Amino acid sequence: MQLFDNIRLAFGSLWANKLRALLTMLGIIIGIGSVIAIVTLGDSLTGSITDSLQSFGINNITVSLQQKSEDDETSGGAVRMFGLANPSSEDLFTDAMIEEFRSAYPEQIYAIALDQSLGSGQVQQGDTTVQVTAMGVNEEYALANDLNLLHGRFIKDSDGERQIAVVSDVFCESVFGQSGASVLGQEFELTVNGQLLKFYVAGVYEYDDDGFVSMTGSDPVTELYLPLETAQKLNGGETGYQSFTVVASTGTDTTAFLEQVESFFASFYTRNESYTATASSMESMLEEMTSMLNTVKLAISAIAAISLLVGGIGVMNIMLVSITERTREIGTRKALGAPGFAIRMQFITEAVVICLVGGALGVALGVGLGAAGAGLLGYAAKPSLSAIGLAVGFSMLIGVFFGYYPAGKAAKMDPIEALRYE
Repeated sequence: MQLFDNIRLAFGSLWANKLRALLTMLGIIIGIGSVIAIVTLGDSLTGSITDSLQSFGINNITVSLQQKSEDDETSGGAVRMFGLANPSSEDLFTDAMIEEFRSAYPEQIYAIALDQSLGSGQVQQGDTTVQVTAMGVNEEYALANDLNLLHGRFIKDSDGERQIAVVSDVFCESVFGQSGASVLGQEFELTVNGQLLKFYVAGVYEYDDDGFVSMTGSDPVTELYLPLETAQKLNGGETGYQSFTVVASTGTDTTAFLEQVESFFASFYTRNESYTATASSMESMLEEMTSMLNTVKLAISAIAAISLLVGGIGVMNIMLVSITERTREIGTRKALGAPGFAIRMQFITEAVVICLVGGALGVALGVGLGAAGAGLLGYAAKPSLSAIGLAVGFSMLIGVFFGYYPAGKAAKMDPIEALRYE
């Protein structure tokens, strides 16, 4: 019962001095509100990036060429500090390497996506000009990139050097004025690398807006997929690859397989003085990105939490003022037999109540600001329940810590001197 009486007395004291109590709570409100807002915004950003990376395929492993550094000893001989600006045809991954790799790990490989870029191009249809990125791809490219085919078919390895293309529904709307099955087989002209080329639509895929185009309001530049051999011919017969994607089969330990993939292809470059092979996965990139964002979020939250210290000092200050104002009340209670422990608990409870009310207001403010910030950036708000619980618990600790000294001072008052206080 004494606890409830102390809580009632605390709220009565706050209500009697509403403005002073609110000003006292401001440090707590701002501190906790800032931390909650930063954590909410950080979690929303992390969640959005995680979803985006996962949409590319968590089982995807990217194998690419990497220039050797000065301390790279894999060549067993003299190593250049810097390799060539662009790898030569002898440095590229070859079809023979990839087929040897496919034979070595048939159970772990679900697909191998190959592509060769033709660069940026444009399609002119009447008064409409559409910007595209032209790429030659193999049949397994769609599996690695999770393309949603709406009409027609995707590129097949048997297409050879055919002049066909798979385009997006956004491309079809801009060029043909529609994106239905009727666009299949229609002709368009592509200008890329100074060449004017004629292609026919073999398939239409669904364009996936990653959010950046919507945020910036710019026109989307969609990918246009051609048969791999067609792109290689247009690139002057180049058949090698600077990078490609391996999709691990279901049940394969991606982390362990990534090391095997890197070791396998690096073995082809032990005598290459300029380049070696490296492998990375979406899973490892996701872990690194999440770790980096969490570190930044923690650092900013720690800076914002400094205001909680200022708020705690404010609570101690107002409690000392309150004790001075209520000296006769304290003397009366002690004269009536109230022990020092009861006096101490009364003022500690009041300090905790001040911090809890400020903490609750800070949580509401932080969630609101975090949700507003996430909404402006185009992300779904994800308030952290653990951060909210931690903030409320921390506000209670602040109340106990900064309220203990004033409460102890009140508990040690001489009742005679307190009653004589004017």
